[in-house]
This record gives sequence, structure tokens and C-alpha cells, in this order.
Amino acid sequence: MSKTTEKVRQTLAKRYRSEKRFRAFGIASIALGLLALVVLFTDIIGKGHSAFIEHRVTLEVSFDPDVLQISDINDPDQVTYANYIGVIREAIGEQFPEVQERSGKKQLNGLISSSAEFDLRDMLREDHSLLGESRTVTLQLDDAADLFFKASVDKRDGVRVSDRQKDWLLTLEERNLVTSGFNQSLFTRGDSREPEQAGMLGAVLGSLFTMIVTLVLSFPIGVAAAIYLEEFAPKNKFTDFIEVNINNLAAVPSSILGLLGVSIFIGLFGMPRSIPLVGGIVLTLMTLPTIIISSRAAIKAVPPSIRQAAMGLGASKMQVVLHHVLPLALPGMLTGAIIGMAQALGETAPLLMIGMVAFIVELPAGPVDPATVLPVQIFLWAGSPEQAFVALTSAAIMVLLAFLITMNTIAVLLRKRLERRW
Repeated sequence: MSKTTEKVRQTLAKRYRSEKRFRAFGIASIALGLLALVVLFTDIIGKGHSAFIEHRVTLEVSFDPDVLQISDINDPDQVTYANYIGVIREAIGEQFPEVQERSGKKQLNGLISSSAEFDLRDMLREDHSLLGESRTVTLQLDDAADLFFKASVDKRDGVRVSDRQKDWLLTLEERNLVTSGFNQSLFTRGDSREPEQAGMLGAVLGSLFTMIVTLVLSFPIGVAAAIYLEEFAPKNKFTDFIEVNINNLAAVPSSILGLLGVSIFIGLFGMPRSIPLVGGIVLTLMTLPTIIISSRAAIKAVPPSIRQAAMGLGASKMQVVLHHVLPLALPGMLTGAIIGMAQALGETAPLLMIGMVAFIVELPAGPVDPATVLPVQIFLWAGSPEQAFVALTSAAIMVLLAFLITMNTIAVLLRKRLERRW
């Protein structure tokens, strides 16, 4: 065997070993990324799944007109401002008649959520015949009592309830008066400082209105800019300057765009703070570069032969673009728009700058009503001291991730379904 042949074999063996090491590094990188993803989702789901469950207590409530202080059931003010707390205290007191001292009654009444009085008020509003009658109703427990039942037996000592309250809760559980079920209020209410009453519907609606404004503004403007730059704009220094700035705009920190929104839309134009309209305009500025760049790439991917064939048949430049180029490039444009919208959905910094961090209880009815969005809601709940907000924060993250995964899945499906092969 010649020296040259041996040297070639050694070189090939070295290349094969390098290739194996490269494959091993690639597989290890993918495995590490998947492991990190699994750990992330496991941690979020482990902390947030309990937020989708609530515990309620079943009590016999007497709608006593004397306790409620209602003399005229047809008077809406009397029904609205009646003493529902009094009948709730009587109902829970009947379960523990031995509790007579003031401090004990205060702890006992603290087991019931303050939202229970609103539930009774709604019941009496719907059915006036309840006045003077007794009904078996399920009332929401306070967040600390709810956490007590959600925690495992060995971790219940860490829940913020007194020893007497623990005994009362265990007694209610032994009497089969405590039930658990899906936490509907999480998706039917706005924000609240009480964890058991806090919901994310206001943030979901705020995100929806903000995304609608962003889509309505960014997609037409982005597609029009891409068509002009790719099909009609002359190639000169001015268009080169525009292209460079579009690429640079994609790298601008989102907080800078938030400052721009504060100074221009709120400061100069006097638009209200903390409304989805301003948030949508600011996110439009952030989303436009992504849509323009992806739309231009989709237009470039259309074969020149299609343009030449259409123009050969007598079509004008505008007809070529609208009737042939745009429909064929639409899948790529939609994909870029959805990815840009998904990115905007998870943004927090620019919305914090324009005041969407405000505590909003009422549900927004439109893009000009004060609102917050899901990322900001997560930020607010993460900074709350109550222990129950930890689960709510993780639950909101799960909902936000579900939206992001759904939007990216739609983008992939649209791409696969509408793409053309030449």
C-alpha cells in the first residue's frame, strides 16, 4: 500500500470522525433544547393547573328580609345594597354554633369569599320570590381556604390559614359541604385584587382588540409597501435608504417604540392612555418590518416567467401584480403577518410605556375603552404578594402560550395549503 493511499485513508477517517462528532453535537443540542422546553412546560403546568379549579362550600342561606333590610322588593336600590353579608354570616354560623366570640366569628366569616354577596344579589335580582325563603347555594371560598384544599396534606401547614380555620375547613369537608369544579370566573371576569375573584377575560378582550387594530393597520400597509418597493420603486439611493431603514427598524427595541407612542400619539395627538387603539398603533410600528420583509421575500419567490407571460398577453403592470403576483405571493405574506402578530401578542414593554399597566376591572367593549393585555396581566399578577396569584400567573402564561402556538400552527397550515410549486 502506497503512502499516498494510506494518507487518503487517514484523511477520510478523520473526516468521518469529525462528521460523527458534528452529528452528536447537533443531536445533543436538539435534546438539550427539548429538555429545556419540557422543563419549562412542566413547571408552568405544575404551578398553573390548580388555577383552573375552584372550591365552593354548600350552605343553607335564608333570604330573611329583616336581615337583608329589604322592605320593598321592587326597589332596585334596596336589592342592590341589601345586607347579603349578614345572611352569609348566619348561614356559615349555623354550621358552627359554638363560635360566639367576636374574633372567632371574624375568622369563620373570612372563609367565604367577598364575591358570595354578589352571587346572592344576582339570584335575588333574577327571582324576587326568594325573599323570605331558604335556598341551598354554593358559595366561593376565600383564596386562602381554596389553597388549603388544593395543597397536598403535607403542604397544608404552609397555607395562610389559622389552626381554627383549618379545623373548620376539615369539618366542612367531612360533612361533604365542600365541592370542587372548573373555575369559570377565570374566563368570565376581569382583574381583581382578590385572587379567587380575578379573571383574565378583560385581558383577553384587550389583547383581541389590540390585535385587531394591529392587523387592520399593519397588513395592508406592509403589503402595499412591499409591492411598491419590489415591483414599482426605481432602484436608486433613496429606495436603498428606505430598505436599510426598514431592516434597521426591525432591530429597534420595542421599548423605544413605546416611548414614541407616548410622545406622539398620547402627548402630541392627545389620545387616551391605556386603550387598545394606541396599543395597536404602537404594535403596528413594531410589526411592519416583519410583514414588509416577509412579503418582499414572497414576491421575489414568484417566477419571472409568470410576469413575462402575463405582460406578453397584454396585461398592464398593475394587472400583473394584482391578478398574478399577489395571489401567488399571498401564502408567504399571510405567514409573515401571522408570525408578526404572534410576536406582537407577546410584547409587554411598549404597552407598559403607554399605560396599559393600569389596574382595569371593567371589561372593555371596544378598542377605545381602557384595557390591559395578557402579557401585562401576567406582569401584574407576578408582582402580587398573595400566594394564590402564583397559580393565576402560570395559568395566564398557559393561555398566552396556547394563543401563540395556535397562531404559529395556523401560519404553518396556511403555508402548506396555499403554497404553489413551480
